[in-house]
Amino acid sequence: MIERYTLPEMGKIWQDEFKFNTWLKIEILACEARSELGEIPQKDVEIIKQKANFDVKKILEIEETTKHDVIAFLTNVAEYVGPESRHIHYGMTSSDILDTTLSFQMKTAGELLLKRLFDLKQILKDRAIEHKNTLCVGRSHGIHAEPTTMGLKFALWYEETKRNITRLQNAIKTISVGQISGAVGTFEHLSPKVEEYVCEKMGLTPAPVSTQIIQRDRHAEFLTTLALIAATLEKIAIEIRHLQRTEVLEAEEYFSKGQKGSSAMPHKRNPIVSERIAGLARVLRANAMASIEDVALWHERDISHSSVERIVVPDSCIGLDYMLDLATKLIKNLLIYPDNMIKNLNLTRGLVYSQTVLLKLVNKGTSREDAYKIVQNAAMNVWADKSKDLYSELKNSSEVMQYLTDEDLKEIFESKKMLKNVDYIFARSVEKD
Repeated sequence: MIERYTLPEMGKIWQDEFKFNTWLKIEILACEARSELGEIPQKDVEIIKQKANFDVKKILEIEETTKHDVIAFLTNVAEYVGPESRHIHYGMTSSDILDTTLSFQMKTAGELLLKRLFDLKQILKDRAIEHKNTLCVGRSHGIHAEPTTMGLKFALWYEETKRNITRLQNAIKTISVGQISGAVGTFEHLSPKVEEYVCEKMGLTPAPVSTQIIQRDRHAEFLTTLALIAATLEKIAIEIRHLQRTEVLEAEEYFSKGQKGSSAMPHKRNPIVSERIAGLARVLRANAMASIEDVALWHERDISHSSVERIVVPDSCIGLDYMLDLATKLIKNLLIYPDNMIKNLNLTRGLVYSQTVLLKLVNKGTSREDAYKIVQNAAMNVWADKSKDLYSELKNSSEVMQYLTDEDLKEIFESKKMLKNVDYIFARSVEKD
């Protein structure tokens, strides 16, 4: 059976309990800041800190009447605090706590995703080194090209994962901003020092300029980064799906004892994890597009973005977290079949060495045009007749043998010599870190 996915850490970030706790923390911090400015008696702040609480169920009940989540929250908190609650939310607008909280949630979620990416990077590095010299055929347009190694495939994904780590780190920095700046961002009823105090305590940076909200290009950058990471996972998954095809079978998802592939066909072993990853990548791309649509709002704000974000932000964070968990296990347990790789490499009976022949003829003094024509004619004969191979076609060609020796031909059809720079590639990539 496929191991069931559980990640309480990511899920908790998007639950009401976490959200309301963060709202309350911001409100209390704002009171603390105003107390330091001499605007609130310290004893009132202590009472607020001691008594402040909320009940999720009660808040949702109040919201049924108010149709406003922040007012419902403040009403419930006031029931716990009493008269001193008059200091709470003073001079603030709803978005001061909504947007600062959303930034904090996204930052926290992003840091969890970073951990996942570092885990994936390590697994890719391990598999790259393991299969550094595992020979296989490279393909372009889905057609056999020249030999490569399975280790280079893993190394390629490793490098892309490193870039994704950098992208996510930058996106986390971009979204790690807060605001406590009032109805249109002018600090009309609050000192900017309140914002500075709250943001510092929350591990955020004050937005240099805000309106009633933090600007949504920041959120779009974050979600497009998640979508790009998902695209990398989809890229990996599609390669594995192709390699697992029955006619290819160079790699295969781990198939556990008791697992079933089909309700109708008992023989089936399907790449279901890779397919799941590929499908979810589409969801994250769609969510990223929705976040871009949220950037343009009316004047100092409207709420056309709000309903969208309540879906796409948590869904993208949770979705990518799940995808990274799947991908890391997929790569770690991926079955590799070197014998099938060699069998497939030989399917075209030497055609994968055509460029080496071409260049050898050029080096011997043939024009490139003539060399290309000679090799292509031989190659087309091999394509047309399954009993033929390129080595024999070349050896039996007087045009070829007037330039090449038997030793030249043997050297051309040596796969390992074609991969003489794999060590160099690994030295500047996987083995460098």
